[in-house]
Amino acid sequence: MMEKYYNDEEEVAVLYSPGFGAGWSSWNDETAILFDKDLVQLLIKDDIEGLIKLTSEKYPNVYHGGAKNLKIYWLEKGSVFEIEEYDGSESVHIIGGRAYNVA
Repeated sequence: MMEKYYNDEEEVAVLYSPGFGAGWSSWNDETAILFDKDLVQLLIKDDIEGLIKLTSEKYPNVYHGGAKNLKIYWLEKGSVFEIEEYDGSESVHIIGGRAYNVA
């Protein structure tokens, strides 16, 4: 079972790729890569190579082309959101609750 990563304010980390060229979740059917605690921890440490390696091991059918542009969006628990994509660039659209981007 995949665990989510929460900060001290009990907000959940959502991984998304705002760079053009390749999306993260929008180019994959595996929704767990949005929230995976292990992947978030590697991104926080700025270990992109480790993140790509672990993604390949845990999710062998996932395309990780958007990994180099990954960012974390912090969402209040229970928020409803969707990932919007244009030309590979993803953005987080909040339907309910509050959120902010951590660059």
